Amino acid sequence: MISLSDYNHPHSPHSLAVSVKDLGLTYTTSIDKKPTLKARLRTLGRGKKHTRVVNALSDVNIDVHYGAVLGVIGSNGAGKSSLMRVISGIVPPTKGRVEVYGSVSTLLALGVGFNPAMTGRDNVYLGGLAAGMSREDIDQNFDAIADFSELGEAIDAPMRTYSSGMYARLAFSVAAVVEPDILIIDEALSTGDAKFKEKSLNRIKELRSSDRALILVSHALATIEDVCNEVVWLNKGTLMARGNPSEVIAQYRTFVNARKSASSDEDV
Repeated sequence: MISLSDYNHPHSPHSLAVSVKDLGLTYTTSIDKKPTLKARLRTLGRGKKHTRVVNALSDVNIDVHYGAVLGVIGSNGAGKSSLMRVISGIVPPTKGRVEVYGSVSTLLALGVGFNPAMTGRDNVYLGGLAAGMSREDIDQNFDAIADFSELGEAIDAPMRTYSSGMYARLAFSVAAVVEPDILIIDEALSTGDAKFKEKSLNRIKELRSSDRALILVSHALATIEDVCNEVVWLNKGTLMARGNPSEVIAQYRTFVNARKSASSDEDV
């Protein structure tokens, strides 16, 4: 169950922003299995569909308080994005309860919700509305969003002509200007040039305050350690550890047998 409330607004430091209790998420996927020649002859060429049950999240318990910058780490398939989608209300949980106290803006993946056939300008409005902004809010903030994205005249070009880096700039710019109570950023900093990554990180640091909660999902461990004051580590849908960033990251590095180097810091 997902519940939204604003009972403790305006938010005081350390008041609850997100409560995740006994969260479980299970889904079923279909797999087309190619039959052998013998099986094909027996079934007159019909393929057979097999189903696979995936436990994306299992009994996850997390509280996120205002003033926290929570980093979420784990290998691919660990359940990080699934957790963010449940917290954001995009996917309903199979089990457990999620309570969110405040407005939420999500940047779950680059370009999600954007229409490639539309211009960057039109997609600013599309993304802003999806993030909970009114058209009037977007009008007032459009120049700031466009300036932050550094797209120049390309803001009026169709997004199908954008590079992945340009997608990253526009997507992050919309999310960064909204200034919600709770901001969720999932791998939004993995694409783009080094200069814009640094600019985005600085913006995240500016958004850190006692009356806002940030959740940052990333493979970039150095970034997580620099920006966050708490870290959770997920593995195959299970919460493995939570606590001080340096300590949890050290446990994770040991688990994946990764060397502490510049390359592993940014791609584990």
